[in-house]
Amino acid sequence: MLTAASSCSRQPLHPAPPQSDGNIRIDVAALPLEIPQFYTYRSGDTKVNFFVIRMHDKVLSFLDACVSCYPHKRGYAYRDGRVICRKCNTDFSIYKLEKGVGGCYPIKLQGRTEGGMFLIPIAAVEAEAGKF
Repeated sequence: MLTAASSCSRQPLHPAPPQSDGNIRIDVAALPLEIPQFYTYRSGDTKVNFFVIRMHDKVLSFLDACVSCYPHKRGYAYRDGRVICRKCNTDFSIYKLEKGVGGCYPIKLQGRTEGGMFLIPIAAVEAEAGKF
């Protein structure tokens, strides 16, 4: 489930994530291996974009934003095992995302795997709404 932006200068709009009990709930088994799945959570009038990626031994989540380029609200694209900043074209291997900090690396988003689901606290997503 990859989505494309209608314009490079606008924030992409992705499917809304499933949620209940104060968490965004992503079925781990439904996530394709090593391909980020992008979502848009609405916090009031703000659209908070993030992505979830299932690696071989874990699931990771990141804001669709980085510390350097988030004011431009363009987020990332995925191509050939890499995420690419839509603003500055910096790209990163999906295998290096977990260890990346600062610069144009995607900002990590708190989440955990429990009972076959990847749970992201809605409060954690709303706390980042200022970046969108």
